[in-house]
Amino acid sequence: MRKLFAQPGFPRLFGGLSTSMLGDSVMLLVLSMWVKTLTGSNALAGLTFFFMVLPALGAPLLGVWVDRLPRKSILVWGNFASAAAVLPLVFVRDENDVWLIWVVAFLYGVSFVVLPAAVNGLLKELLPEDLLVNANASLATIKEGYRLFGPLVGAAIFATAGGWLVAVVDAATFAVAGLLIATIKVTEAPAPVKSTFREDLLGGVRFLAGDRVLRHVVAGLAISILVIGFFESSIYALMDAFDKPATFSGVFVTCQGVGAVIGGLTASWAVRRLGEIATCAVGLTALAVATVVCAAAPTIALVLVGAGICGLGLPWTFVAFTTLMQRRSPGHLIGRVSTAVEVLISTPQAISLALGSLLVSLLSYRQIFAIIATVILLGVLQIVLTLPAEIRGDLTSGDRQEDAVSLEGIED
Repeated sequence: MRKLFAQPGFPRLFGGLSTSMLGDSVMLLVLSMWVKTLTGSNALAGLTFFFMVLPALGAPLLGVWVDRLPRKSILVWGNFASAAAVLPLVFVRDENDVWLIWVVAFLYGVSFVVLPAAVNGLLKELLPEDLLVNANASLATIKEGYRLFGPLVGAAIFATAGGWLVAVVDAATFAVAGLLIATIKVTEAPAPVKSTFREDLLGGVRFLAGDRVLRHVVAGLAISILVIGFFESSIYALMDAFDKPATFSGVFVTCQGVGAVIGGLTASWAVRRLGEIATCAVGLTALAVATVVCAAAPTIALVLVGAGICGLGLPWTFVAFTTLMQRRSPGHLIGRVSTAVEVLISTPQAISLALGSLLVSLLSYRQIFAIIATVILLGVLQIVLTLPAEIRGDLTSGDRQEDAVSLEGIED
């Protein structure tokens, strides 16, 4: 990690991103919690996340501009725009203003498409390839680490002062992030000569379709995410089953953060030892196991154990996949590849969020969780059965890489 933070520009990028992540951790659970409090509806609360992932459907169009414009500028002005986007929440008063929360959720979703794609591109400019996994793991660790207190802080502010103050805090973190990233000195590679807009628009999708490894891993992730969105609606049904208020979901997410910190701290080791593909599959398996634990739990304490296991699997899955995508994608296409992946993953997520809002009124949370675990395991099988040779190759090279890292540590 010392080598990573010695890279020019990365400490400031890390500082900016970690600041905005703090605001996200305080705000994101509050959006659905706010809707639940105003309407009393689990389905409408889950629908909030649907509006958040909806912008991913337009991700390829946004990806074209991510690849045409300087990534640093996108991050700076994107953070300032995000700060302005959350401030209308100060005008929410009652259930008639729920539409305003959904508008902000939609705008938040736009930032979730554009900013990560720009980060992927800027990381390729700032860092050598062998440090990408360290960068992804460090960012995942700080992001998930905020789950230890961010949701609780957000819930506490919401309960005492109201959602308007959460919005102001979130806007401030976006503004600080933009200012920090603006100070980074980086010379970005010029954008390639523009082709036709149609070719630019489809460039990322064509690359994914032609890359066998990415194609199969994305398929496995998409299958899994087709049901992961059921969590967002059923989490409140789970709280109701144990006679806990909606705000107790902040405790659930905090326990998830404990596991995620462990997962983030060990993700780079796992990727180097197992390879990106196997680590992604192991992370998804952990999510399935966590779901089974929550479904079968007789007490809320065991539910929180399941939350911790879930948290462990998340950074293993997404650090591994992000590193795989960054490593295999050419720099001039990384924005479009990132946004193409966003569509292929967020589309099933949007479907699952909408379907989850319906299922929570028809099935018990235990039945929903059983469906989630089963389908996630099908996604794992998709990855493992289609890429066995690549996984074996990664495991073999992982042994050698682990030995090299050990020797490097001795020399240091």
